[in-house]
Amino acid sequence: MIQLILGGARSGKSRLAEQMAKDSGLAVTYIATAQALDTEMQERIAHHQQQRPSTWNVVEEPYFLASQLQQLDAPNQLILIDCLTLWMTNLLMHEDTSLQQVECQKLLALLPDLQSQVILVSNETGLGVVPMGEISRKFVDESGRLHQQLGQIADKVMFCVAGFPMILKGEKV
Repeated sequence: MIQLILGGARSGKSRLAEQMAKDSGLAVTYIATAQALDTEMQERIAHHQQQRPSTWNVVEEPYFLASQLQQLDAPNQLILIDCLTLWMTNLLMHEDTSLQQVECQKLLALLPDLQSQVILVSNETGLGVVPMGEISRKFVDESGRLHQQLGQIADKVMFCVAGFPMILKGEKV
């Protein structure tokens, strides 16, 4: 089962995903995509680490998500990926300009074949104005394309607002 949880910043999407992982009764592997490039991000990462159960396996992977998923895949487990937005940022800022397209295609091809249950968390970026800068527009465009493609693959898609999930696809919570 693949679940996609979208929402704005501080919408409750990560908290919802983590609660769903806890409630699953499965062994959980948490894939963190953030990079601690500055003090503020280091503090955010530390806060998230404190919120997670110590029994979860945690893997940090800023670029090669599909390869990591392939290595970790096993039946009777849940893999929680938080978040695709930071992953997309990492890919777009990488010196290899083709990496984003290649890695997104690998992820989309691999997801349907995984034995693990997967929860993907990402920020919905298509609700605001069109950004003025080229890299910002590319980020919004590429994130939107990825979300649409993931939505087609996912068994369940949710949109989180003010801590409340709205089911867009699949059965109710």
